[in-house]
Amino acid sequence: MALIFSVVLLVQYIELPYGYVLSSLLSFGKSQATSAGSFLTRGSANDTGKNDLKSEIYTPFNDSVGLSTDPKDNSSSRDFMVISHNSTVERVVRNKSLGIEMAGKHGYGLPVSNYTSRKNSSSDNLQFIKNEDKNFKITSTQVAAPPPNLLSHVSPPENMDTNRSMRIQSPRPSSGSMGKDRANMLLNDEKPGRTKSDTSSFVNSSSITRTPVKKRRFKGPPAVVVPISAMNDMLSQSRISYGSMKPKWPSQVDKELLNTQKLIEGAQIMEKIHHIDVNVYRNYPAFIRSYELMEQTLKIYVYTEGERPIFHQPELDGIYASEGWFMKLLEENKHFVTTNPNKAHLFYLPFSSRILEETLYVPNSHSHKNLVKYLSSYLKTITTKHDFWNRTDGADHFLVACHDWTSRIMKNCIRALCNADVKGGFQFGKDVSLPEIYISDAKNPLKDLGGKSPSQRGILAFFAGKMHGYLRPILLNYWENKDPDMKIFGKLHEVKGQMTYIQYMKSSKYCLSVKGYEPYTPRVMEAIFYECVPVIISDNYVPPFFESLNWESFAVFVLEKDIPNLKNILLSISEKRYIKMQQRVRQVQKHFLWHSKPVKYDVFHMILHSVWYTRVFQMRPG
Repeated sequence: MALIFSVVLLVQYIELPYGYVLSSLLSFGKSQATSAGSFLTRGSANDTGKNDLKSEIYTPFNDSVGLSTDPKDNSSSRDFMVISHNSTVERVVRNKSLGIEMAGKHGYGLPVSNYTSRKNSSSDNLQFIKNEDKNFKITSTQVAAPPPNLLSHVSPPENMDTNRSMRIQSPRPSSGSMGKDRANMLLNDEKPGRTKSDTSSFVNSSSITRTPVKKRRFKGPPAVVVPISAMNDMLSQSRISYGSMKPKWPSQVDKELLNTQKLIEGAQIMEKIHHIDVNVYRNYPAFIRSYELMEQTLKIYVYTEGERPIFHQPELDGIYASEGWFMKLLEENKHFVTTNPNKAHLFYLPFSSRILEETLYVPNSHSHKNLVKYLSSYLKTITTKHDFWNRTDGADHFLVACHDWTSRIMKNCIRALCNADVKGGFQFGKDVSLPEIYISDAKNPLKDLGGKSPSQRGILAFFAGKMHGYLRPILLNYWENKDPDMKIFGKLHEVKGQMTYIQYMKSSKYCLSVKGYEPYTPRVMEAIFYECVPVIISDNYVPPFFESLNWESFAVFVLEKDIPNLKNILLSISEKRYIKMQQRVRQVQKHFLWHSKPVKYDVFHMILHSVWYTRVFQMRPG
């Protein structure tokens, strides 16, 4: 038998063109497996088959400042462009540029000739995924490639290696890497990870699978645009239509809130106030009366439950400093905080969404289930131990956080959120917009405050930043190096002898706040900090303290589709009007400043007032 077998092998070797038969047989399965794996994980520009859709996995981006481990709330109303990470840089650039095409498709005024010519030859598919919890609906739409001149302005993510998958890095900058200016605020590295001693057992018991994910997503333009005028109407309507659930049992605090509501509504028109431009406010008498009643009446109960560092341990620098500063100042406050929950009008949940992410998020899991599970456990603890939540189903509770994924388990709370997107879950009459204020020096939060007078501001408009999201590349395509009056840049590097980020802010009439991955960005607050009139280019973004401030009196709102006409819009504002707006910026500046010890009408009190005012007008008689 051995002899016969040897003869057969010899004949196969001599006669067959494929060589040794066993090698052929063994390599067949291997090559098939390799081919299948390659098909699922890589892909060229021509991989447009339907089977590609089976392999698409999406993961979240963070708010306005770059790649993050931030688990976002993947609501079913959001569309995302899916991009393969295990491909070459060239493919990433082309796919990332599809965001610009979407802008063109939605009316952003891209050059018609280039757009049309590329459309006929393009074979790339743009795939949209809508997340409905665990059920995914996937469709495929063929979209043209962007004009070549747009591609030149789109750079691949900085963490991309041509031979490796992209690594996710948390975007929170550290104050130690800041240098002299806030110009590098978006360029800093993440601080070292936090100690997880207090929560390690929870993490270890988590069911999160640490499987690397090779896909990411980019948000495209919103399907529905709500202009600022419509937001004004929605705010007014919420006073009539929105009401929290009726408390399950009565309390004296409910009567106090209803009485406060009547007093605010009956506020008398004041005579002209010296040094106060009342046009900055929606209703100045009502605002002043509401603020006074807050100081006289408001009592807040702060839960003592919760382990550090997620609870009771504020973070005071970086772009997420607002939630930390508020936590610190409220827990130190003796005027508003009460130890008697029966006297409390509001209940504060003292956690930091950012520290929760840093402490518990499982790298590369691309899931926030672990974090939500932890908060659910915390909520169960306080609802079991206390009855306060159960009386109103959480309507008299509030949280202060930049991230909005907490909404799943705390949807009835008053949420003070940086991510105030009117089409992304933000609800007028219940939620309030939290200002994202970048703090480079926790010991001196007012460093470099102020700017030049209007007559010394020779630059019409200024913007600098990384190319986060789909909108900023569009801005640069139209305005970078196109007009001497428009100082529009990508990432601004500090070069000796050239103006810094801060100097540009202090020397410009208008400072552009262009959204990145999320509608909010610290540039709105930076503009006010440096006394530059903010130009907000972020459809559906609700600016901070919207219920009290008349933002249109001191800021310019430009729809994303109007970027090509940006200079004409700014030039249409008369010099007299601009000076008045700049004066108003200086007036409202006090509402956006952090102090080591709270000062009347500062940002600490304004956040409190927004929450207080919202709760007061949630109440319904009977």
